[in-house]
Amino acid sequence: MHAPFDMGLIQRGARLRRSPFFEATQRWGARAYTVYNHMLFPINFDDLEAEYWHLINHVTLWDVSVERQVEITGPDAFKFTNMLTPRDLDTCAVGQGKYVVITAGDGGIINDPVLLRLGENHFWLALADSDVLLWARGVALSCDLKVTITEPDVSPLQLQGPKAKPVVQTLFGEGAMNLSYYWFLETSLDGIPVVVTRTGWSGEVGYEIYLRDGSRGEALWERIMEAGKPHGIRPTGPSDIRRIEAGILNWGADITLDNNPYEVGLERLVHEDKPADYIGRDALRRIKAAGVQRKLVGVEIAGDRIEFNTTRWPVLAGGRPVGHITSAIHSPRLKKNIGYAMVPLAHAAPGTRLAVAVTGVDERPAVVVPKPFVDPTKTIPKG
Repeated sequence: MHAPFDMGLIQRGARLRRSPFFEATQRWGARAYTVYNHMLFPINFDDLEAEYWHLINHVTLWDVSVERQVEITGPDAFKFTNMLTPRDLDTCAVGQGKYVVITAGDGGIINDPVLLRLGENHFWLALADSDVLLWARGVALSCDLKVTITEPDVSPLQLQGPKAKPVVQTLFGEGAMNLSYYWFLETSLDGIPVVVTRTGWSGEVGYEIYLRDGSRGEALWERIMEAGKPHGIRPTGPSDIRRIEAGILNWGADITLDNNPYEVGLERLVHEDKPADYIGRDALRRIKAAGVQRKLVGVEIAGDRIEFNTTRWPVLAGGRPVGHITSAIHSPRLKKNIGYAMVPLAHAAPGTRLAVAVTGVDERPAVVVPKPFVDPTKTIPKG
């Protein structure tokens, strides 16, 4: 085991919450943490490239308790939740999940959670890094609907990689193995209550295991690690290399409140013929009719290997700044620097030549390319 990470480097008081798996992540050698949804988030246990290769060849366990849940219940929970998103929840069955966007009145994206429907009027929203609990409670004040909106005692782990299936089979049997993509089951493991979903943030075969009793975090973690031992399981952080290859977006970097679904390639989540009204509907209709002025595109950046960007790098055309890089990283398997750029529509077509000012390094040629960079039909995670 490793020496614990010195939390004094980032922790000040009890404001930053720790997950039910925190002591386990310390024991198993977490090297660094960030803060996400007001909570400490372990981001790596090893070199990031080593974790990437382990993810795509074996199986990894992530503490993603920072995916805080907004739970919506009550007689009007379906009507209320359906009002938060342009995706038509009439198509979401009990026991099914959906990737959705939560939109503001101007069409901006407040969050892009995975929604789980646990009952006719029982929903969870597994959040990216923004305060949807406060948003939802504010919306509830302005409408005459009977709902209860809380943050439940729910803490997810992600089990990701091609060997995730045999680990899940050992833990939960055939019921979990038979889950279709984005479906889930409610079950228990050695008396520990969980929800097991066929979802993930990696582009690989994946499951999320939602712990429903925060006092059992240590037991659940060690039980999963034991089941995964024959398959070479390792704890890691989420892989930005793999999620960028897969075209997965990160709220706060690739998506912000200033973006609408049409700009960032999430127009499939706007169901234009949705019968029920929702927040942002009129704005999104206007945006589509007028056409967007900018797009989030895939780019390949020439030159030597780049490190994951920590700021928005300027994108230039003809020597003039025209946009910015939102996420960029080196893909070891593609042997290319890849990423996303927000650029004006005139510079968004595949094949467009641009330049990227890599902060602290140099200016690099770049070209617009289709995304995702790997497995565009999602054959891998659906398999």
